[in-house]
Order: sequence, then structure tokens, then C-alpha cells
Amino acid sequence: MNSNKRDYYEVLGVSKNATDEEIKRSFRKLAKQYHPDVNKDPGAEEKFKEIGEAYAILSDPEKRRQYDQFGHAAFDPNAGGFGGFSGFSTDDIDLGSIFEDLFGGGFGGFSGFGRAGNRSNRPTKGKDSLIKLNLTFEEAVFGCEKSLKLDLDEKCEECNGKGGFDETTCSTCGGHGRVVRQQQTMFGVFQSETTCPDCNGAGRTFKTTCSKCRGKGHVVKNKEIVVKVPEGVDTGNKIRISGKGSAGYNGGPNGDIYIEFNVKKHPLFQREEEDIYLELPLTITEATLGCKKEIPTLYGNVILDIKEGTQNNTKLKLRGKGVKVPNSLRKGDMFVITKVIIPTKLDRNQKKLFKELSETELDNNAEFKEYKKYL
Repeated sequence: MNSNKRDYYEVLGVSKNATDEEIKRSFRKLAKQYHPDVNKDPGAEEKFKEIGEAYAILSDPEKRRQYDQFGHAAFDPNAGGFGGFSGFSTDDIDLGSIFEDLFGGGFGGFSGFGRAGNRSNRPTKGKDSLIKLNLTFEEAVFGCEKSLKLDLDEKCEECNGKGGFDETTCSTCGGHGRVVRQQQTMFGVFQSETTCPDCNGAGRTFKTTCSKCRGKGHVVKNKEIVVKVPEGVDTGNKIRISGKGSAGYNGGPNGDIYIEFNVKKHPLFQREEEDIYLELPLTITEATLGCKKEIPTLYGNVILDIKEGTQNNTKLKLRGKGVKVPNSLRKGDMFVITKVIIPTKLDRNQKKLFKELSETELDNNAEFKEYKKYL
């Protein structure tokens, strides 16, 4: 990944809070300004490509979200895996299609965006798939294996992915997949290329269409995959299973499968990143006199020493009893929060004991002393 890439918002001259319409409007303006058929200055061609790349990322909500979070590293194919990187590369951007879609083909003839050759015959990566996977609290903490069934595109075995039989060269485009047209634009007459309407850019036609895939070259199959969930994942985390998605076209690689996790809440434990919180109910007697309490943790029960005079909402720390940090040997901590329970029903003897307790001298308590200053 080129670390010298300019910020995409800076390239388009918009703010990070720009709307989709503002991004599109700025892109159209700059594309007309730097189109090589109009701008003959040195560097205009590279500027034109840079503008197209920036728009390809910022006009796509998901890619824009990833760019805002990770910057250019989000599209570095070597930065994939846990942590949200998409595995998408800017090399995958078909800039010719972007300019053609926005300008109706008038800007599609620039050689830097695939003028020569047949774009539909190029190897194309298969579609990615996003699967949302529900996990129990324990499955997310300790990791697990999950078997998933999903529908994926596979190359049609009947026609070997071609879509038909008795292949012939398209007579309309002569096998190029593109037809040349002249178009009147605001800059004058430009020669442009568009996808051949008869072969849809394939450059070939078939005497007989494959009945199994109906000419698509792919069929949908239900497949079962085993997902290894790493320790410590949390709701919203994603992992990528590279090359296990839908089949590519024309010898292109398979797409990827992205797994997004949703973790069910635990009845006792609360999680904040890698730390675990547990509320511990105590009677007034236990908090006042102190005691030893058996505490559940993720790794089994432990005995916790409650000191005498423990106050409500006291935070007690159990080091290393939290969740394992993904891709690390470190574990978070567990925090026990004391909750002193006030009894609501007392018998006669209990009331007598509390009345005697109410005569306990508390004037030396710092909170009481501060309070009495205002009386």
C-alpha cells in the first residue's frame, strides 16, 4: 500500500462530513476539469485517475466507513483479517465503469480506464458474502467452531462456466466486447467506447445457451463451511475467510466470506471490551463485619475476601480474570462491584438490633463530618 496517497476527501475537495450529493457534484466537476481529452497539462492523467479512485471509495457507504476508520490501510490486501479490514484493494476498482455510469459513456474512452481490450473477458474476483453469526457469551469469550450453510455461486460444470456451447465471435464488436461511438458533449465531439449490446461485453456469442445456468456460467449451490471463531470476539467484530466466497469469472479468484458476530448477553457478567464486571450482593452484616464470598468467574469460582466496613459500590479487582485480547496473550481484568442490600422486612428482634446499631457513633466518619458542616 502506497503510504504517500493523498487523503481522499482532500483529493475531491470536500469535508469529512460531506453528503453523497456533495461528493458526486465535486467529482463531476473535477473529472471534467482534468479529463485528458480536455486538459493537456502534464500530470492531468494521473490526477484524473486519483479523482476516480477517491470517488470509488467515498461514494460507497461501506468503503467510506472503512476508510474513515482505518484510512488507506483499509484497502491494503495485506492488512486483512481480524479488526475490520475489508481485503478490498484499490486495484479492484473499475474506473472506466465509474466514469461511464456518471457521464453516459462520453468519458469512457480514456485509455487509462480500460479502453483497449475486452473488460468482460478479464479475470474478475467473485462476490464477497457477509454472514451475521450469533454467539453465546461463552462462545465469544473462549472461541469455538461453527458450521454454517450458505448459498454461493459456483462455476457451472455443464458448460465449464462459459454459459453456452458452440462459441462464436460476436459479429457486432468483432470480439472486442466494446463498440466505438462518437458523441456530442459540452467539450465538442468525443469518441467513446461502450459495452457491446449484443454480447454484453463478452466478445463472443453461443449458438446454444446452457440450460443449467441459463447463460450465466454460474449456478447457486448450498455449501457448508466451518468457521473457527477466535477467542475474545465481541459484537460487531468481523473476520474474513479469504477465497471461500462465490467463484470468480474468467479464471478470477473466489470472493471472500465475512463473518460479523453478535454476542448474546450473560445473566451475571457484563463485558466492557476485555474487562468483565459482576455485581455482588451483600447483606448489611456482611458489609459491616466482613466475610469471605465465593465468586463466579469465567474460569471457575474463587474466594473473595470482603473486608469489614466495605461500602456500597466498592470496586474490587481480580487481575487476569477478564477476556483474552484477540491476537494477543493478554487478558483483561474482572471487577466485582459490591451492592449492599437493605432489608425491607424485619421482625421485632431484628428491629431491636437495628435500633441499638443506630446509636453507633459515626461523627468521626469523613462523609458525616462534611455533611454536618452545612447543618
